[in-house]
Amino acid sequence: MKVVTHSGTFHADDVFASTVLRVALGDFDFIRTRDPALIAAADIVFDVGGVYDPAGKRYDHHMRDLPRREDGTPYSSVGLIWREYGRQALDRFVPEMGDDTREAVWQDIDGGLILTIDLADNGVSSACPGHLAFLIEAFNPTWDSTQTYDEAFAEAADVAHGILQRACRQAYAEAKAVSFVTAAARETKDPRMIVLDRKLPWEKAVFDGGLADLLFVIYPNEDSTSWYCRTIPPEPNSFGQRLSLPESWRGLQEEAFSKAAGIPDGVFCHPSGFICGARSRASAIRLAEQAIAVGEQIGAI
Repeated sequence: MKVVTHSGTFHADDVFASTVLRVALGDFDFIRTRDPALIAAADIVFDVGGVYDPAGKRYDHHMRDLPRREDGTPYSSVGLIWREYGRQALDRFVPEMGDDTREAVWQDIDGGLILTIDLADNGVSSACPGHLAFLIEAFNPTWDSTQTYDEAFAEAADVAHGILQRACRQAYAEAKAVSFVTAAARETKDPRMIVLDRKLPWEKAVFDGGLADLLFVIYPNEDSTSWYCRTIPPEPNSFGQRLSLPESWRGLQEEAFSKAAGIPDGVFCHPSGFICGARSRASAIRLAEQAIAVGEQIGAI
């Protein structure tokens, strides 16, 4: 199989597109060229050629009538390649993943890492220093370098492979976490709190799963030597709280906090009232119960 993209200066979209194809399809002859004859003879062409035709395995986006997402966002080459081959790549990156989570993980990567590159490549958002697209483009040879563009592209592709692999595994872990948190929410006696037996990402399950009544999530630290009682923010990525921890607890530690909260093994309460901790599961649950009781007394819930 022969796969072709353009030669010369490269960007994040063609580098990541090549990585997706390499993982999804395995070994193939990869050619970077602008020779029309080589482009026409290739089995798969992306980011060059002036044609978008999935049936013919042509995935360029540099034309007036360029392919777009449903919301109108223009695709870059990696967006087009991920749409066609991303699920195959996922099966290689995360072989233990089942059919029940594959689509959710694919969507997560598509709406995150891939969309970010699409936006930057098409000028919808700028790739400032520190942006993934900017970092990948930094692999292009400098004016005084003896390195070829193909050699530099290979280096950039190695980095892209590691980033994409990690992103896929993180997305899979988060998908599993959603299932775990959802199960805990079904089993809880009080829909205002859930207890998890390990530390894991819970935000996606809360907001995408519609857990509108949830006020506190309780979970241990990595070695279960402490348990946290964490407030739920009103919306994703917010520093606010649906219900703050009692004012009388805030900023206290150890004995002072334990006395104020009425538990034997308190550790701390953050001054902003979004998290507190104890050394046992039972005490962390008790902290949530008391915070809810105080909230009811003052009319906060």
